[in-house]
Amino acid sequence: MTTVETSEPSAVATDAYAIEARNVTVRFGGLVALSDVSLAVPPASIVGLVGPNGAGKTTLFGVLSGLLNPNQGEVYLAGQKITGASPAKRARMGLARTFQQLELFMGLTAREHVVLGYRVRKQRSRLWTDLFTAGALHRESTAEKERVDLLVDLLGLTSVANTAASALPLGTARRVEVARALATGPSIVLLDEPSSGLDGRETSQLGSALRSVVEEEKVSLLLVEHDVAMVLGLSSEVNVLDFGVRIARGTPDEIRNNPDVRAAYLGDDEAVEGTHEDEKL
Repeated sequence: MTTVETSEPSAVATDAYAIEARNVTVRFGGLVALSDVSLAVPPASIVGLVGPNGAGKTTLFGVLSGLLNPNQGEVYLAGQKITGASPAKRARMGLARTFQQLELFMGLTAREHVVLGYRVRKQRSRLWTDLFTAGALHRESTAEKERVDLLVDLLGLTSVANTAASALPLGTARRVEVARALATGPSIVLLDEPSSGLDGRETSQLGSALRSVVEEEKVSLLLVEHDVAMVLGLSSEVNVLDFGVRIARGTPDEIRNNPDVRAAYLGDDEAVEGTHEDEKL
């Protein structure tokens, strides 16, 4: 199989990357879930990660976020080795993530979710009070209000800011998750299937919001997606996994034009070259 590669991440200083996995191997008994996988996300960029079910994408996310420890290899966050560090420590150092399954408090409004995200990082001592004391979420400092207002506007949530999560369309709820993650002040956000369950219009809206996030917040995004057209349209670089091995790494055009990758992982021409509403890929 032809492999599209640029220079290996390990050839560049680790502090050049928001996050880096270097030569990571993960075994579950006799199963090798990841084999010598390297991946790096530069600052203020979107990097895509694609591959079929069972390719190792979720395992790699687990290693990066601290839910799994690799059998071999290292993970760096902004140049600091974090292999073995807990998810909580990584969060304090600037790593945030979303999950494939929607994880919102249905009784809280869109804005209140962003407030909680802010207080997790900035006012941690208030968190339990906020969760269990009626009205606590409405006592905002000036700095908090300004930051929350900015994120609500950036993610296009102003019109639904005071709407309960239970009443939000799925696409809007996904943007609430991204806003909440950004409120923690991360340098890198791991996005796990953010377009799952969305229609074409909602996916296009989410894509526009993610572009704005990178441009305005200078945060990096690592995007795992089954919607390959979305990944190719948003990412500056795409990594392809198969059976725990990274079989390709390159620009969207390089990945799109690789015949082996197209045949095995991208499907037909429509999937590769298709368009979302208002967004040609």
